[in-house]
Amino acid sequence: MSERPQPLKAINRLFEGKEPWQIVTMTASSVLAVVWAHSLYNARESITTRLRREFFRWLRQVPIVRRKIDEKMAEINNDFRKDVAKRLSGVTVRRELPEKGLSPEEVAEEVKDHLCLGAYDWKSGTVSGAVYHVSQEISRVACDAYALAAYTNPLHSDIFPGVNKMEAEIVRMTINLFHGDEDCCGTVTTGGTESIIMACKAFRDLAYNKGITNPQIIVPSTVHSAFDKAAQYLGLSVKTIKVNPDTLTVDVAAVKRAIGRRTILIVGSAPNYPYGTMDDIVALSDVAMDYDIPLHVDACLGGFVTAFMADAGHTIPVFDFRLPGVSSISADTHKYGYAPKGTSVIVYRKPEYRHCQYTVTTEWPGGVYGSPTVNGSRAGGLIAVCWATMMFVGRTRYIQMTDEIITTARYIERELRKIDGIFIFGKPATTVVAFGSKQFDIFKMAELLHKKGWSLNALQFPSGVHICVTHTHTQAGVADRFVGDVRSTAQECLQHTGGPVQGKMAIYGVAQEISDRSLVSDITKHFIDSTYYLPKPDDD
Repeated sequence: MSERPQPLKAINRLFEGKEPWQIVTMTASSVLAVVWAHSLYNARESITTRLRREFFRWLRQVPIVRRKIDEKMAEINNDFRKDVAKRLSGVTVRRELPEKGLSPEEVAEEVKDHLCLGAYDWKSGTVSGAVYHVSQEISRVACDAYALAAYTNPLHSDIFPGVNKMEAEIVRMTINLFHGDEDCCGTVTTGGTESIIMACKAFRDLAYNKGITNPQIIVPSTVHSAFDKAAQYLGLSVKTIKVNPDTLTVDVAAVKRAIGRRTILIVGSAPNYPYGTMDDIVALSDVAMDYDIPLHVDACLGGFVTAFMADAGHTIPVFDFRLPGVSSISADTHKYGYAPKGTSVIVYRKPEYRHCQYTVTTEWPGGVYGSPTVNGSRAGGLIAVCWATMMFVGRTRYIQMTDEIITTARYIERELRKIDGIFIFGKPATTVVAFGSKQFDIFKMAELLHKKGWSLNALQFPSGVHICVTHTHTQAGVADRFVGDVRSTAQECLQHTGGPVQGKMAIYGVAQEISDRSLVSDITKHFIDSTYYLPKPDDD
């Protein structure tokens, strides 16, 4: 008989002289330890993040801490509600259906009143992003198209085949803009977030087909938060890669090091939302090819600008299907495609990827059910307005508007770089210009700009603000007024650095200092709650 292998000898010596119950206990403990270690390795969050969260969860159970937190949260919630009550002061608040329906004229008048409740004159170009054009003729074409198709539903393709045709044409035109071939395909979604969720769902299911049961995606720290939402919805693990502090683009070498057997998707931004910088998609494509891992390019923000920049005479790196590693691209038609809110496009290199996006149920008593996106019934009117907008604007005008926007953005960037006290984050690639300060609280500047009528987007880690330049900012005098207001507020901040920041910007400043991020989450939830709050007549 052959001699036992050394590992078996070691195991026998370990259990030598032990009682049966001891052997069972040691074996069970070893198995549980292995399972625990495996769960740590395969968890959606890092060990450090989980331990920190557990620590703060325990701390919040301490009675005195719990009481203080509850008191502060009640105060914050009350402040949010007071803001809503102030905003709705003097406005009719309807909590019940009217006994008798309003006339068309009354309905229209109340809609107009509601649209005037905001604090910003967005038509004049004082808002960052949010509204991407103020062309009355584009709006009229879109609204007319919606009126015609408001009650259509592409789910019923036999009843509304024309809506399906329009969707297919939107997808094909987008593919052609991104230099895709005849195999490329995609769908229209309700926005960038759904496009991103659909891409993650597609590549998750593709990974399931390959036997990967605990998939992980690799994303830059600057990637849109919709990827975190997708991870929460789809049970994905997220590996976040830091960006270069100077260029604010993802560290490609770090992406390489992060790839493992669980990796199902690499993501790059073209450009990213916070700083408007573009990741090195060429290098990421090479990595994707080397490791045979799909690469998703998130072009939701600037996709319908980047597609026309070269023809408009502006430099833009290659980021689309011309790169062999690019498997999918998301781009929002309701941003620089100028369609009304509610449409985006997700496109894939191969039909098999889109198949993994679909949801199909075959055993339902109601029949075989299949849908391409999150929604079952979809608004055919939104597809119609997207198609109508693209048809009306046309390639020549898209190129012209892109040139006007990029020229304005580069002008703002150049002028801001001349202003003492602030600096520009990285090298803006398209329309977003982000800036911060090492000499004063940038949120104080944002507060002063707010008083001058400007609505900017706040950034954190590090603190900053950005302006997303749209076609509204190309109106005469808008860019010069913005630069002038930034210059004057920078001088004021340099001369008077004291004084607390007030309003929304104060929340951003404080939030960065809170180590327990669950508290920031709770504050955010209370803010979202306040958007659904309707004051009662007897409320203070």
